[in-house]
Amino acid sequence: MDTEDFIGSLDREGRTLAAAAEAAGADAKVPTCPGWQMRDLLRHTGAVHRWAASFVAEGHTSPRPMGDPPELDGDELLAWYRAGHRHLVDTLTSAPADAPAWTFLPAPGPSPLFFWARRQAHETAVHRYDAESALDGTPGPVPADFATDGIDELLRGFHARPRSRVRTGTPRVLRVRTSDTDAVWTVRLSPEPPVTTRDDAADAADADCELAGPAAQLYLALWNRRPLPDATGDASLAALWRENSAIG
Repeated sequence: MDTEDFIGSLDREGRTLAAAAEAAGADAKVPTCPGWQMRDLLRHTGAVHRWAASFVAEGHTSPRPMGDPPELDGDELLAWYRAGHRHLVDTLTSAPADAPAWTFLPAPGPSPLFFWARRQAHETAVHRYDAESALDGTPGPVPADFATDGIDELLRGFHARPRSRVRTGTPRVLRVRTSDTDAVWTVRLSPEPPVTTRDDAADAADADCELAGPAAQLYLALWNRRPLPDATGDASLAALWRENSAIG
């Protein structure tokens, strides 16, 4: 996927999130985010969108804090969210390909613009799923190629950072395999941060534990939105993921 693809996904996912929030109402509980109501989800995602847009729009090349969302609610909060999402999409669409901006993952991709388009597309897709989980029925699907990319970002980006808590006392190997896009990741666990490689021909026998399933299922499960698939091998590594993988 390229920058344009991610901006298109961000646009669609953000508009769908807003529609779900409007249908559910600000008081609706969000089952996938325990303790949150829809207003919390809108405030969080709207603040993230504005924070992300500021790096590209203003050319910031060092970190800066995220602003607090305004004390809005109901229709005003929804309008604030939609305005921030639109500003982010427009900012990324109009930015030059070589726009300077700070990034925060160890493998940001070919450019800061690519990084922010990709990161915000996945941020918004996961929170769209959260918003739709507050409605009756099943949340809409996540495309397999997009989900595969999101797994890669999570494993080789977020969990390559020193703050990852997915660690083991002795070296272990966790394998993640998509059944519909033929993607395989080898996650080497130790007392240090995980080291993940993309190994499309990896043998399941080489791993202590393997998690396998459709890309969309794994994407949402690894982001702790759905149960993990049944583990092959040492199920304690799956439990380790569930208990320690939350992104802070």
